Amino acid sequence: MILHSHSTGSGEPLVLIHGLFGSYENLAGIARALSEQWQIISIDLPNHGQSPHSNQMSYSSMVADLAETLDSLNIEQCALLGHSLGGKLAMAFALTYPKRVSQLIVADIAPVRYERSHQSVFAGLNAVTLATINNRSDADKQMAAHITEPGVRQFLLKSLHKTEQGFQWRFNLAVLSECYDDLLGAPITKDSYSGPVLFIKGAESDYILPEHRPQIMQLFPAAEAKIINGTGHWLHAEKPVAFAKLVRDFLLSQHTKK
Repeated sequence: MILHSHSTGSGEPLVLIHGLFGSYENLAGIARALSEQWQIISIDLPNHGQSPHSNQMSYSSMVADLAETLDSLNIEQCALLGHSLGGKLAMAFALTYPKRVSQLIVADIAPVRYERSHQSVFAGLNAVTLATINNRSDADKQMAAHITEPGVRQFLLKSLHKTEQGFQWRFNLAVLSECYDDLLGAPITKDSYSGPVLFIKGAESDYILPEHRPQIMQLFPAAEAKIINGTGHWLHAEKPVAFAKLVRDFLLSQHTKK
């Protein structure tokens, strides 16, 4: 399955992959910041954004989709940057096709299984009666009974759009709910990726913990890590300048080593 992509800039290719419930536009800030030096290819995950929907969403199927998408764009090798779920897919792709990944950047996620933490989000999304709402404000009010954080609701509402049949979510809510436990799991763990890897952690986030280090180093022996103070899981949105600088410095430092 070929995924929806948006390309900007010129130079060596850098592929950006967003997280759960999002779209390629979530990483638009980093795309703008780096497009003068790299060709930025922003991907919509399967069952998200403008990418096709399917009835499966495993890491192996997403890796195959990403490979097919890069083939369609004539990209043999690229740098990969993924946030959260997108980071897990980026890791899985690098482990499966190590020669196709020149550098790997993983934003605030580890190659481990996580506990369920999106129950309120699924409850809020399922509480929205798409057939009866007239605008996003109606949906926001219905979600608020389950999702108390206004910022989370506004993030989700970016994927609500109006069609001739009424309002619809761009993401495939039914499949995301069905495949959620699979997405919580660790990405493909065969072999390892020996290329350069940068993990970027939000200081106030608990997605990357010290106990994750052995698994990270087993799969990515050349990995290094940076922490951005004053940020949580959405580090690229909270401190975009600092995030972009870490990414740029890492990509350029590895380039000079070639």
